Amino acid sequence: MNFDRARAQSSAVALADGRQRLARAVTAAAHDWAPAQREMLAMVATPPEDIAGVIERIGNVQEILDSLPPSPGNNRVAAFNTLYLTITEQVADSLTGPDVTDPHWLETLDVEFARLYFKALGTWGVTGANPAGAWEVLFRRAHDDTVTAMDAAVLGVNAHINHDLALAVVATWERLGYPGDGPQHPDYLLVNKIFYQQIPLLRRRFATAWQLEIDRCVGDLDDWSQRILVRTTRAMAWEQAEVLWRLRDDPEDLARALLVLDRASACAGETLLTGTTLLKAVWLTAAAWFRRLVKRR
Repeated sequence: MNFDRARAQSSAVALADGRQRLARAVTAAAHDWAPAQREMLAMVATPPEDIAGVIERIGNVQEILDSLPPSPGNNRVAAFNTLYLTITEQVADSLTGPDVTDPHWLETLDVEFARLYFKALGTWGVTGANPAGAWEVLFRRAHDDTVTAMDAAVLGVNAHINHDLALAVVATWERLGYPGDGPQHPDYLLVNKIFYQQIPLLRRRFATAWQLEIDRCVGDLDDWSQRILVRTTRAMAWEQAEVLWRLRDDPEDLARALLVLDRASACAGETLLTGTTLLKAVWLTAAAWFRRLVKRR
């Protein structure tokens, strides 16, 4: 496997230009977690050590977000946080089930995954620190009531899967060793099943009246297509992690790859705001940008 440095550089520039063209004006743009900035930073300062701590922390973050503008319980980041809490609780329940081969590995992955989210929350509004671009797309719209709760939740999922998941997988390998496609990989795929079970409920929870009417018209088609999307994007995140793992001893190429990953996921987020019907194409395109950087012999 060779890493294409020239393409990485040109891709990073093209993605930055593309995001600038796609970015739309933000109504009441947020710049921090005011009036609860101090509380938020204190809440996420210490990384959780286990999945119970992750769940407790997400719940505490929810309380803070629900106190923020535009009105109590209506902050746009809170929409994603609610979804994330539901999925994490389901993962925690699955750890003791018969389908999990290595519960310690899956719990470690979940903890590393959550730490990236808390890290993003803790850098917002802090001088000299910036969250990943995809998180910034969502955080800036925390007070923007022209963005629907569903769109906000999708922006968070985009940031967490298209940007954070590959990094969480690498962090898990660093702690527990690289398993390749060993017995841990089916545990990774088990989370897909949780998404499949929750997608219909979660999507309809955030849908507007108009979106619910469309949902009734198409029946199970949207649920099916989004299950395919989850499976595909999470598979690509594993592939991205493998690329990053091979680059870990080359700081310059690793930095180039991380920059492309950051900008591709941010560009995807901006595109999602132009119409959620573009969701499949955007996510797949964002992942494809990263895959183009690798030449296999």
